[in-house]
Amino acid sequence: MTAKSAAAAARATVYGYPRQGPNRELKKAIEGYWKGRVTADALRATAAGLRRSNWQQLADAGIHEVPTGDFSYYDHVLDTTVMVGAVPERHRDAVEADALGGYFAMARGTQDVAPLEMTKWFDTNYHYLVPELGPDTVFTADSAKQVAELKEALALGLTARPVLVGPVTYLLLAKPAPGVSADFEPLTLLDRLLPVYAEVLADLRAAGAEWVQLDEPALVQDRTPAELNAAERAYRDLGALTDRPKLLVASYFNQLGEALPVLAKAPVDGLALDFTDSAAANLDALAAVGGLPGKRLVAGVVNGRNIWINDLSKSLSILGTLLGFADRVDVAASCSLLHVPLDASAERDIEPQVLRWLAFAKQKNAEIVTLAKGLAQGTVAITAELAANRADLASRASSPITNDPAVRARAAAVTEADARRSQPYTERATAQRAHLGLPLLPTTTIGSFPQTGELRVARADLRAGRIDAAGYEERIKAEIQEVVSFQEKTGLDVLVHGEPERNDMVQYFAEQLTGYLATQHGWVQSYGTRYVRPPVLAGDISRPEPMTVRWTRYAQSLTDRPVKGMLTGPVTMLAWSFVRDDQPLGDTARQVALALRDEVGDLEAAGTSVIQVDEPALRETLPLRSTDHPAYLAWATEAFRLSTSGVRPDTQIHTHMCYAEFGDIVQAIDDLDADVISLEAARSHMQVARELAAHGYPREAGPGVYDIHSPRVPSAEEAATLLRAGLKAIPAERLWVNPDCGLKTRGWPETRASLENLVAAARTVRGELSAS
Repeated sequence: MTAKSAAAAARATVYGYPRQGPNRELKKAIEGYWKGRVTADALRATAAGLRRSNWQQLADAGIHEVPTGDFSYYDHVLDTTVMVGAVPERHRDAVEADALGGYFAMARGTQDVAPLEMTKWFDTNYHYLVPELGPDTVFTADSAKQVAELKEALALGLTARPVLVGPVTYLLLAKPAPGVSADFEPLTLLDRLLPVYAEVLADLRAAGAEWVQLDEPALVQDRTPAELNAAERAYRDLGALTDRPKLLVASYFNQLGEALPVLAKAPVDGLALDFTDSAAANLDALAAVGGLPGKRLVAGVVNGRNIWINDLSKSLSILGTLLGFADRVDVAASCSLLHVPLDASAERDIEPQVLRWLAFAKQKNAEIVTLAKGLAQGTVAITAELAANRADLASRASSPITNDPAVRARAAAVTEADARRSQPYTERATAQRAHLGLPLLPTTTIGSFPQTGELRVARADLRAGRIDAAGYEERIKAEIQEVVSFQEKTGLDVLVHGEPERNDMVQYFAEQLTGYLATQHGWVQSYGTRYVRPPVLAGDISRPEPMTVRWTRYAQSLTDRPVKGMLTGPVTMLAWSFVRDDQPLGDTARQVALALRDEVGDLEAAGTSVIQVDEPALRETLPLRSTDHPAYLAWATEAFRLSTSGVRPDTQIHTHMCYAEFGDIVQAIDDLDADVISLEAARSHMQVARELAAHGYPREAGPGVYDIHSPRVPSAEEAATLLRAGLKAIPAERLWVNPDCGLKTRGWPETRASLENLVAAARTVRGELSAS
């Protein structure tokens, strides 16, 4: 096919779409089902309506081929676990008794059965449920969901492409099941899994699928020869099937690298590649393999992870180059649009000119369609769109929002000494122990306490003018009094004020910093029914006035025990925002760090002796390629130290991380030079404690003993068992006792019971230590 005919055949498509609905209808229906207020049939009806609405929106926008199978009640990796029959033994009875109830039991656990482990989906803030596999795992095909959703779309008269997690990525994301040797490699199950995928593909073909997309984002990471051989074998075998649809193997989030020659040679019908930040590398790799003759190429030229408008002219240039590499070049976002909000036009509080810089999922659909039209018909067909796009890009580049000379001058003046504590940890630890007087195995929480319905109503009443600021503040004071009183009575050693005034750990700060924009409807799924509204980091960052001092000081006035000041760290402020793309991330991180440094100084001046600067996103934001790690970790750890290094030696700096794989960044954790770190460890059975010990981590640590992402209440003995496991890796004088994460999403009854058990476990183990 010539480049001209390839251009004429160009179509618009996407890999996935936001699931929640314009008013988070899915969240409300699922949580209603959990509480018994919504029936299973009503939940299914809501879900079906949202799928139809999504597909129709895509088709109406001009998307030629809509995705199916990407919709999920909780998580698409969990859906894959069901599809291949890899339900853990402990959940099988529940799944057999009630498929939907059992599905949610795997996701959330029950009082009697622990859920699947949860961790981050590559370098995003989306969480997936980790498959548990072992040498005895038996896979069986269950394509009911995938077939049913395809038929729903086809019944609407739409061209539809089912989207599945590919077999190689599924196995690379999996972990050994409980009781299985830690050195078991799930990828060894590939030959057992491929026949199940073959059966699913045959079922989808029989249901009317012309194409099926198999997502293999794990192949953009560094892969061993054995892993690349597994990918070659998988797509040789699946491509050789006779009873199958056409296969589109999709990669995203980075360059495909050494896996590209493997897939280019495989007998599959098309590849989908990321041509946003990875454009140059993937273009070079395509040229090196001689292109994809006879295949379809889906070009992800619209950023599916950020919310800035596309540079249409730049994308058209890339697409024009790609026409020579494949028989057919289609236009898409770089990944599923799951990672962006639904519709920027719903925002009413953002200045109209600034709003024109933003593209949420609906606006990205329009960009994709415009680019496909320009590719197929020439730029003359999109003259007006190109002119408007150039004007919007120029407006953003020249705006005073994006450029503050004072902020830039301060950041440029930072020296290496500014990011170092005045004394080494050993000397600081002695000063802090004398100053704080804490017991062995000190207990604390991570920061937030339950955000009750009453708190949310009070916040809504304030926004609506039904109560004034004074009335709202009295409500916040009452909540802080209750939280502090409960912690004292329970026996916690280092307290928190509970964060009742905070809507979100990033948004709360973003709303008080210059350079940030807040959305009203920019919801994005983090996990399950947990949705967040990432703020938009649009320009240079500064802190006009203290953000947390008042409420921390108030909480400290209620107790003689230390109350932690609670801040969100600079890397997490970037990672959980839609960050600006017009300057290096390290420059933006330094600006945020300096704003936080001012806040840390004010907290200390107000008498706060323990200050926690959370960095749960440090691992999440680690680049997917190891060659990019050193540069990222250098600016990320410097930013944290810059935030925290101005305090006295006897002021104790904490940090917190959760729900990621920490083993490969232990040195970076060490480089933060925090006095205490708390980490998620309950679902992973203290794995991180062992990793810290193997590294020789010299400071204090609190691996979590209470999994807060499940409604189940761990017993005191369960927490004590985890604590004893932690002691095998971390000496008692450096071990803290705490939950995995903040308690914002939990209810008060389970929080009370769990924390009481946590304190009881600490007392029990202290007694064992004193008796030994």
